[in-house]
Amino acid sequence: MTQMLLSYCTNVHPAEDLDGVIDQLARYAGPVREAAGLDTLGVGLWLPAELAHRLDASAADRERLRAALAEHRLQVHTLNAFPYGGFHREVVKLAVYSPTWAERARLEYVLACARVLADLLPEGTDGSISTLPLAWRAPWTRADDDEATRAFATLSAELRELRRRTGRTVRVAVEPEPGCVLDTVEDVVAWLAPRTGPEYPEDRRIDPEHVGVCLDTCHLAVSFADPAGAVRRITDAGLRVVKVQASAALEVADPSAPGARDAVGRFVEQRYLHQVRELTASGDVLASDDLPVALGDEARRPGLPGEGPWRVHFHVPLHHEPAAPLAATTDVLRDAVAAVRAAPHGTDAHLDVETYTWSVLPPGALPNGTGELVAGIAAELRWASEHLLSAAPAAATAAADAATATSAATTAATAAEGVTA
Repeated sequence: MTQMLLSYCTNVHPAEDLDGVIDQLARYAGPVREAAGLDTLGVGLWLPAELAHRLDASAADRERLRAALAEHRLQVHTLNAFPYGGFHREVVKLAVYSPTWAERARLEYVLACARVLADLLPEGTDGSISTLPLAWRAPWTRADDDEATRAFATLSAELRELRRRTGRTVRVAVEPEPGCVLDTVEDVVAWLAPRTGPEYPEDRRIDPEHVGVCLDTCHLAVSFADPAGAVRRITDAGLRVVKVQASAALEVADPSAPGARDAVGRFVEQRYLHQVRELTASGDVLASDDLPVALGDEARRPGLPGEGPWRVHFHVPLHHEPAAPLAATTDVLRDAVAAVRAAPHGTDAHLDVETYTWSVLPPGALPNGTGELVAGIAAELRWASEHLLSAAPAAATAAADAATATSAATTAATAAEGVTA
């Protein structure tokens, strides 16, 4: 079986211009490769919009970047085009979802990334680009939805033309995220799959050969979805998992346990949104848009009930096991990757370690300086190689067979995935 290509996402680093990106390859990515013991390391580059457009317009700048990658024995087969820019501002929160797919700037950004990636790809390798699931859920109108549909149809046509012109295939992967228009895998399949069919007029039809799904396993865990069932839902709809963002969510098995709220409260921070979901005894999923809101304020906000387990959108380093009463959803990550590997085109999917939260971890887990960050990312890559890519293919096939055998039960269980605000 062909091995999935492994990389780590550079959105963990703050640089947003070409000089800064080249410096981060020398300061972080090259040393990470050495510490992980790899001959060549994949980097899932985050190119902010301004830099993507600059690289798209300048062959000389692309050559500078290509030379820096080669110098440190790095390669690029995937890009992260979810954050448009400013991902390391003091406060990001909802700004990460702008511009939306209803705005022309989003389409132009992703197309610039696609052209840059096609030029940087190693020979014989397809490319992938992850993107946001349309927008944050509100405000989102029917007119916005129609604009987004047309944008993805244009994207499809441009990606086909890129392949014809360069011989390189670049696919864009829509990444469902809690709180967005496309909150879950079920949502992204329900939106994307019908728009790939012949009943859609050509100017609004999306090409499933060039547009698929990015499975962020932290987001998947937060939704309390069954990993094998989620992958099967994607492939049964005629879509492919283009990219897996290897990530683990923070889990609180019993938020009412002594010390549980204090323990999870240490992860409250002001930069990023940390959506929380609670699974009720009846199988419903309750939602909160950020961890401080979930924890509540006795005087003003009730928060989530805390009667069932919580999962928090906070990317925990893959090799890290939080101290009780907290845990990490690494089992969901393992099961999801096994299911993807067994799926059609599964080993063509790119596996990108995306722990962008190193800089906002609580005291005690926060890396102290460049050396500790390099060591931490290298440890994640070693963990991914051992636990996600070294398993025998038969194990992944067995997982897929087991999922098929229980499809009726899974369908019934996942019918309760609707989120209650």
